[in-house]
Amino acid sequence: MTGDRGMAESWDIIVLGSTITSSWGNGHATTYRALLEALSRRGHHVTFLERDVPGYRSHRDLPNPSFCDVVLYQNLGHLRREHAGTVRRADIVVVGSSVPEGVQVGRWVCQNAAASAFYDIDTPVTLRKLENGDYEYLHPHLIPHYDIYFSFTGGDTLPRLEQVYGSPCARALYCSVNPADYFPQDLDPDYDLGYMGTYRPDRQPPLQNLLLEAAQRWPAGRFVVAGPKFPASIRWPANVQRIEHLAPAEHRWFYNRQRFTLNVTRADMRRAGYSPSVRLFEAAACGTPIISDYWPGLETVFAVQEEILVSRDAEQTLAYLRDLSDEHRRAVGRRARQRVLSSHTADHRAAEFERHVQQRLQPQGSQ
Repeated sequence: MTGDRGMAESWDIIVLGSTITSSWGNGHATTYRALLEALSRRGHHVTFLERDVPGYRSHRDLPNPSFCDVVLYQNLGHLRREHAGTVRRADIVVVGSSVPEGVQVGRWVCQNAAASAFYDIDTPVTLRKLENGDYEYLHPHLIPHYDIYFSFTGGDTLPRLEQVYGSPCARALYCSVNPADYFPQDLDPDYDLGYMGTYRPDRQPPLQNLLLEAAQRWPAGRFVVAGPKFPASIRWPANVQRIEHLAPAEHRWFYNRQRFTLNVTRADMRRAGYSPSVRLFEAAACGTPIISDYWPGLETVFAVQEEILVSRDAEQTLAYLRDLSDEHRRAVGRRARQRVLSSHTADHRAAEFERHVQQRLQPQGSQ
């Protein structure tokens, strides 16, 4: 790993992640797609090893990405038997959170790879699981063996990973967006406020508080909720349209048909702070003004009330929807888009990935 050309020389990168082929019911696929496409543009060769999980088998919306090789494996034995040489030859092997049998996969990678990293797209959830003795895809004893711990969450979580869990190098690697896929379009809005996300029990209370109650109080308003796994028991107001699932190719259209879009944060992420969702960057890149719940560190990602609007309850949500002028509304969206283009694109993340890997793994004398 040498070279100083403003970008790293070509690397052979292996990623073992939960999925890149299916965006159904998860945010991992879109995060991997943006990052790995950017790494490919920067000259690296990327291979993604994905467990052939039945739940994703019938929902693969990108089975053969143009920017990386995808190899499906059947089980842990198949992975070890067929891909040991691939892992040993790679410059760096990245294991992601939520990988099936992730502890065994991680141990095997750390024993065989020249350099290894853990990419946690669920960091606050992961740490809660570790505290509860739930080692579904990561064990505390494994963390010191990864050369780098890339975390979806920044802030105080990073020194905690190093000082409490023994990571030799914990660095934030936020989600990102590809501006070629997400940009403003001159479309007439169909909705005053929309939300997109997979159902999670801990996200439902803020969704109820910030969107559904607002819809009940404003019958003339037009609302939409897109995403799978919502229970049939939920009673939706008559002015809330439901969309079961939107593939990533439809996300830009979805954001551009809203006057405002809503961001709600999972409880673990809200408590930890510094955990921006990929949906924030997607919506902002489209120039769609965002209304969000608040969490610590939000102001380090977007300027609050300038680039993103914070709401505490339905009343404040309705104040934005009904009282904010179109000029003010559009200005918020424009400023958010500029922030994304200057700080949160996939190319920014790929450069951060390269820099952290080089700083950690290059011999001191060759930097």
